[in-house]
Amino acid sequence: MHTRAAFVAVVFVALILAACGGSRSKSTPTATTATTTVTNTGTLPPANGYVAADALPRLKFDEMLGLQVIPGDEDHALLLTKEGRIRRVSMTDDGEAPAEFLDIRERIIKNPGQEEGLLGIAFAPDYASSGKFYLYFSAGDPRRQVISRFVAHGVTADAASEQVLLEIADPFSNHNGGAMTFGGDGFLYMGEGDGGSGGDPNGNGQNTNALLGKILRLDVSGDAYTSPPDNPFASGGGRAEIYAYGMRNPWRINFDRTTGKLWVADVGQGDWEEIDVVTKGGDYGWNTMEGSHCYKPNSGCNMDGLILPRTEYDHSGGNCSVTGGYVYRGAAMPELAGYYVYGDFCSGKIWAIDTTSDSSAPIMLTDTDLAISSFAEDKNHELYVISFGGKMAKLDRK
Repeated sequence: MHTRAAFVAVVFVALILAACGGSRSKSTPTATTATTTVTNTGTLPPANGYVAADALPRLKFDEMLGLQVIPGDEDHALLLTKEGRIRRVSMTDDGEAPAEFLDIRERIIKNPGQEEGLLGIAFAPDYASSGKFYLYFSAGDPRRQVISRFVAHGVTADAASEQVLLEIADPFSNHNGGAMTFGGDGFLYMGEGDGGSGGDPNGNGQNTNALLGKILRLDVSGDAYTSPPDNPFASGGGRAEIYAYGMRNPWRINFDRTTGKLWVADVGQGDWEEIDVVTKGGDYGWNTMEGSHCYKPNSGCNMDGLILPRTEYDHSGGNCSVTGGYVYRGAAMPELAGYYVYGDFCSGKIWAIDTTSDSSAPIMLTDTDLAISSFAEDKNHELYVISFGGKMAKLDRK
């Protein structure tokens, strides 16, 4: 943790500088595909009772940002690096060398030390038969965020198959969001940052006519995307693509595969990091609020209609930037079943919070030396920790 401080400040002081509010909901969240439910033991997870143990030793690449198990080939996953490369990797055979799946480095803006790059991936619900998947990346001239569909053929993807679905003009190099996931409704959900700089100078978070600072929900089943007719502003009052708003920089979003709730980590401005449960039409506060605290103005802000975070934490102890994870649904640690696991990029700490209780407090699981850029699940829903500094770990008991 001590040697990481300089690395964090120079290389990645951007990948997630974001934050502000949300959590209790206004409407029923979209359900995801149900799986076998692991029953919680009823025993509290022990504080500091876990480790992030070295795992997948062949996966030691700089700027790793994502790892997703391949549908229909669940012993393998796709590993994303910020530079624009995707490798097909084995989750079970340490002797199998990572193989090139897709290289889009020439399509990504070259801006070393900033937050731009290849930021997210989502497999189409029918990927096993169609080979379709979606990437979120930053491009330049002009600066913009791009969501494209690609097609894989066997163990590699066809770079020429790209179909650009959405481009969003981006005024600054930071706060790009980039997380994507499909809901059980078959729609693509995306986390969009507020466009950058500091304090949301363009007011994107609260502007429902802007796509920045939002959770978007798209129907990508056709050649072009459409907006689901039940999106909050599909009939007017804002952009039809918007599902929820008031986000600063959502860094990793995931549905709980059992309850269907959408959990989002929203990176803070300078003082507070937050975890939100996001629901359709919700306003999560940025830039009126940072977490549950007034930001603009710094006191006496109007909180009417704003959804406060499920939990938050400050920047003491080396914390600086939240990284969202998953609601744990594995079998190896049943005491963690139903807990949302998340971490901090700068401090390397990992926490869990009970999703079944609105009043429960976070429990710190472990204090690592990792620059935590993402979490991942294997085919059994056990959790892995992805490090921006070139290390992969697996969450386990001490």
